[in-house]
Amino acid sequence: MSEMHQIQLKIGPAAFRIASAWRRPLEELEALYRDFPSPTDNSVDFTVRLEPEKPWRRYIRPSVHIGGDFWLPDAAPLPLAQGLLAAEMGMNLQMALGWRRHLLLHASSVEKDGKALIMTGLSGSGKSTLSAMLAERGWRFMGDEFALLSLDTGEIFPFPRLISLKNQAIAAMQKVVSDSRFGPEMKATPKGDIRHLVPPKASIVRMDEPARPALLLFPRFGYAPELREMGQSEIFVRLTQASTNYVALGEPGFHALTGFVDRVPARAMDYQSIDQAEELIESLWSEMP
Repeated sequence: MSEMHQIQLKIGPAAFRIASAWRRPLEELEALYRDFPSPTDNSVDFTVRLEPEKPWRRYIRPSVHIGGDFWLPDAAPLPLAQGLLAAEMGMNLQMALGWRRHLLLHASSVEKDGKALIMTGLSGSGKSTLSAMLAERGWRFMGDEFALLSLDTGEIFPFPRLISLKNQAIAAMQKVVSDSRFGPEMKATPKGDIRHLVPPKASIVRMDEPARPALLLFPRFGYAPELREMGQSEIFVRLTQASTNYVALGEPGFHALTGFVDRVPARAMDYQSIDQAEELIESLWSEMP
């Protein structure tokens, strides 16, 4: 580790050490996570390593292999220009494979009036853009990649990482957010064009404050605006598919998820614009106890 550059970050309840053979990805991370704290006691939950797959790849056509406490042996390396993306993917991987203190849901979440709105769906459903836009319209941003469901209290805990914007969502957010909060735009990544957005500072300051889940949405972009009821069995199955650690948690995960499904109203939501989605969300939110 002494031969590598490294930084430490605390994001919500999780602490990371990111070590890199190159300084550039860490400089980009430091700039974007400048308002986030470091672990107070120098201890971390996970280590991410960004290193060349072969020694010469550090200098000749440098490419970044993602390693760490948990890693995927068949994962393709990324070019050094996408080192920031590699670091973010590395943190996602550690959480997905190693976190056991909460039930992880692949979802975005925002909060208002002490209550959390959780949005989950397939890639392209618009949940990241929705959470980012709502965070600019009076909601507290709680997370883009994972919603952390407490195994004991049923609350949602914040995990306010950088917001990963893809393709057309980049231009949409550039219209309402200062350029100083954006990271570099990375073209032609495995997920398309990507640019990371720093959450509002108030969300970072309050990242240790959980919220009671009040509404679960399954958004779907590109369809005429509509809200639809969903059966509990469908909701349960879709959430097990959206969780990366449900099976690993065993019985505590089952009880946490069944309690969540029993307590939290859920709707499928179709929309064609952010304004349509916000109108539908506000109509539902006004009915929440």
